[in-house]
Amino acid sequence: MGRMPRQNNNPKGILYILLAMMVFSVQDGIMKHIYNFVSLYEVYLVRTVISFVLILTFLILTKKPIVFKSKYPVLTFFRVILFFFGFSSFYISLTVLPLGTATALFFVTPFLITIFAHFFLKEEIGIRRWTAVVVGFIGVYVTLNPDFSNFNYLSLLPILCAFCYSLSMIIIKKTSDKDSVHTQTFTFYIGAMILSIIFYFIIGDGQYNNSDHPASQFIFREWFVDFNANILLMVATGITATLAFLFLFTAYSIASPAVVSPFEYSILFWSPLVGWLFFEEIPSLNTAIGILIIVSSGIYIFIREKAQNQSIATEKPLR
Repeated sequence: MGRMPRQNNNPKGILYILLAMMVFSVQDGIMKHIYNFVSLYEVYLVRTVISFVLILTFLILTKKPIVFKSKYPVLTFFRVILFFFGFSSFYISLTVLPLGTATALFFVTPFLITIFAHFFLKEEIGIRRWTAVVVGFIGVYVTLNPDFSNFNYLSLLPILCAFCYSLSMIIIKKTSDKDSVHTQTFTFYIGAMILSIIFYFIIGDGQYNNSDHPASQFIFREWFVDFNANILLMVATGITATLAFLFLFTAYSIASPAVVSPFEYSILFWSPLVGWLFFEEIPSLNTAIGILIIVSSGIYIFIREKAQNQSIATEKPLR
């Protein structure tokens, strides 16, 4: 007799996806807390090293294949660059935006991926999904509620992050036939470590730290000045990032993606909650309405894609 197909454990999968989104929010909250004390790429280096070691250990213990070499080196290089600078943009945005607002703006990702999939992968997009994309960007406008006479353009950095991330997802769609998720994870971590070390030699001595703006301070602050005082928090970013990834991976391993994927939007509950509890950030009415519009449009795109057996807009981040 053949083996019975494994049944999906959807309730447990939903629990894991909720945990993943909660832990991602905690990680972002830690980043928001420590931007006043450390340099961005200093944190990036520590975080990446910790995540790399923990995931490598996990794969060894679970006896999963470990392959570092990509079959698509050029595309992988561009994907690493997009991921690295994309999420750098997101973390920099936390110096000027509430945590919940930054996270909401990042969730333009499904709309951008839909657009890129049409132009780069030649996927057919119907009028209803195009309408959802337009409505989603209206939600972005409502969330930002821009006053153009006094608009902080750093508020657009989460959208830049979403842009970079969406392009990287298109690359993953092209390379996933030969590169496993583990290979793609390792290539990012190795690339991020190399890029962080390069930044140390360029800006690590603080010679370009000539502005009092918190974003500039976060980027150009001298490395290792308060290292001992903040090392535990920097390590915590690596631990939380790894835990969130493992929860995410587990959720999609044991449950139906069609069931668990919409619950990723729970991060738009967790992030404002972390912002309120630890930074006294209270979302404005505009932000709440904008988030509702973004979530509704994103879930509609997800439903339409599932109806047509397309999944590009719901690929998962390796944050």
